[in-house]
Amino acid sequence: MVLAGETVLPIASGQGAARRPADLAAAVRELEAGPDAGAARRPRWVWADTREAYPPLLDAGVRVSRCHDLTLTEGLLLACEGRYGEPRSARAAHARLHGRPVPDEQPSMPGTLFAPEPLGADAVAEVLADQLRRVEALPDPGRFRLLVAAESAGALIAAEMGHDGMPWRRDVHDALLTELLGPRPVHGMRPARLQALADEVAAAFGHPVNPDSVQQLVKAFKGAGVALKSTRSWELKRIDHPAVEPLLAYKELARLHSFHGWAWADQWVRGGRFRPEYVVGGVVSGRWATSGGGALQIPKVMRRVVVADEGWTLVVADAAQLEPRVLAAMAGDAGLARAAGEIDLYSALAQAFGGDRDHAKIAMLSAMYGGTSGDAPKLLAMMRQRFPHAYRFVEDAAKAGEEGRLVRSWLGRTSPPPSERWRELVAGPEGGRAARDRGRFTRNFVVQATAAEWALALMAVLRGLLPEPARLVFFQHDEVMVHCPLGLAREVIDAVSAAAEEATRLVFGATPVRFPMEAVAVSCYADAK
Repeated sequence: MVLAGETVLPIASGQGAARRPADLAAAVRELEAGPDAGAARRPRWVWADTREAYPPLLDAGVRVSRCHDLTLTEGLLLACEGRYGEPRSARAAHARLHGRPVPDEQPSMPGTLFAPEPLGADAVAEVLADQLRRVEALPDPGRFRLLVAAESAGALIAAEMGHDGMPWRRDVHDALLTELLGPRPVHGMRPARLQALADEVAAAFGHPVNPDSVQQLVKAFKGAGVALKSTRSWELKRIDHPAVEPLLAYKELARLHSFHGWAWADQWVRGGRFRPEYVVGGVVSGRWATSGGGALQIPKVMRRVVVADEGWTLVVADAAQLEPRVLAAMAGDAGLARAAGEIDLYSALAQAFGGDRDHAKIAMLSAMYGGTSGDAPKLLAMMRQRFPHAYRFVEDAAKAGEEGRLVRSWLGRTSPPPSERWRELVAGPEGGRAARDRGRFTRNFVVQATAAEWALALMAVLRGLLPEPARLVFFQHDEVMVHCPLGLAREVIDAVSAAAEEATRLVFGATPVRFPMEAVAVSCYADAK
């Protein structure tokens, strides 16, 4: 099958699993290499779901250059067509195409009596053809094609990062936990430090209280004459009681023990690597999520555990003030674009706000997130005057949300429609508040979703520029990490800069807005900040 000068090869769903992995891996390896190893000659593989098709190939030592993920693409198209939430699997797309009942999205266990038959290569090709037809029917198919390519590339990268893993020193991890919590306890018992803090909490109240029980804590504080609605840290910090200090310390360490403790490491750290399960587009804005491992919530203290292999280094890079730069590029605001031509955008904006960098930052964040407290209203008025196009861009998105309309990112990712409950609220006495809440969501959606697209484009380009055996091993919103031999550090840092420039060109074309990526080579993740 040939599309726009490139070879497109459909793969039946299930072929990447236990059916004939060795034969498939050999065929993919041969076609990926080809007579000309140049990326332009390599095929684009088409399969139902990268999460199912790609891991067996990775296990066989095969990496593909490009793919088209039918499931991710179907989700993007359904949302764009105002059908957000409908089943998006390739099987569902094929059923819709032929007017048959659409199966639900509930996964069935492979090998069970009710496991569905794999989708054949011909069916995969049919769904692909239908998706391409629908893309071309959109008002701006070029941008949407880029979105589909970036989303599918993200799926490859997510699978590869889960397979390769982030360097994780288990001995350093164990030492850190022992330092903070005490020795590893027997199953079902609290670590020594947590137990000591729990005893302090109980002593402050004068009777036993379980610090893990919100109900017991609220009751204990009420008995001490303190009314609480919750035991969230910000609420506890506002009250004066001897139980507060040990309770706050307990909550922080208990969270560490629960989410990144010994049991967590037993499950997610194997062979000196942290191997999480990333979910591409797991958030409605297109940001990633995780279905296990909590890779996107690694606390700062745990960065000490991420250490490069001997003779290797970690190249860590993040985009400076990504979302304000995205807004400048989308809105075409000349004044904001000039400020976004500098490394520190907020310092460049400060002149418009009396030389105060903090005021510039508050104004920008309030414009993007709908902030109205404190000095925000006064600073927003200055924002409206100095940067009218940027201000109008997010205001228009907010108005669309308040009116129940859909908004789209720069490349075409579409916001979810308002729920029936929202429509009921809007029609009631609290309608104004419900409308404003959705307006704040759509105001930020257009910026955050586009920032996610830029980050996907960055990673897709960077993946192709990295020299062997360097590997992308971590990604979080606007930050990437590459694990590479020490001798390749300079080449990788240069690749990051080149990828940022190319991603900007791909997404926004000719724009004066800069998207600088500050990259450093470190032996330990904690040294990057």
